[in-house]
Amino acid sequence: MSRTVTLVSIDGTPIGTADLVDAHTGEGKLHKAFSVYVFRKNRSEILIQQRSTQKMLWPGIWANTCCSHPVELVTPQIAGERRLKEELGFTCPLTPVTNFVYRAEDPLKRGVEHEHVTILRGDDPAGEVKADPAEVMAYTWMPIPDLQKDMNDHPDHYAPWFHQGLKILLSA
Repeated sequence: MSRTVTLVSIDGTPIGTADLVDAHTGEGKLHKAFSVYVFRKNRSEILIQQRSTQKMLWPGIWANTCCSHPVELVTPQIAGERRLKEELGFTCPLTPVTNFVYRAEDPLKRGVEHEHVTILRGDDPAGEVKADPAEVMAYTWMPIPDLQKDMNDHPDHYAPWFHQGLKILLSA
């Protein structure tokens, strides 16, 4: 069964659907997505993940806590809470913070991301991380200053949406 994504205009208004792979190949099609950022210790640490090598785009690259695409008629918040449980084995309440649009071509030339992203923030999750190895190769709780320094020193180790989303989130 193929998955679909919701195509959107630049302001996030739904305009149709497309096959997931079709939306991520060629020039890419602007579609709805969400990015989850989970913090602990008074937002001094963030949970980040290294994407599985099985991922089509940016395999093995470090990214925010989790991200994906809401299915039609499901809010990014509900989809984010569901995806957090699927990828990392825990849930926590998520709060929508803001949206941004970006486009980036995978460095391995496997496709493109062109997304209208809703940033979702979670704080102080209960339960332990139980990562799905098909989705997550590794994970760590990282102090924000250490993460910012490493992202600056080694930008190619991190997903492009993570660079943009973290800056936006920390300035919100």
